Amino acid sequence: MKRLIPAVLACLLLNACSSLGVQAWERGTLAKEEMQLVSDPLAAAFDEHIYFSKEASSGGAGFGGGGCGCN
Repeated sequence: MKRLIPAVLACLLLNACSSLGVQAWERGTLAKEEMQLVSDPLAAAFDEHIYFSKEASSGGAGFGGGGCGCN
């Protein structure tokens, strides 16, 4: 009984790592436009620039500087 529990736990741990990653037939679904985290990369970059420019004037983004965005 004392050997059975570690053996079962070892099997469970080895089995948990067997399904990592994306299979080849799943990549087509994940590549669709509606599955992307950011639907419009240009608009997201613009929004990030505005956010960091405003936060930099108060020191909230982790770096100093003015809030004009002309860096």
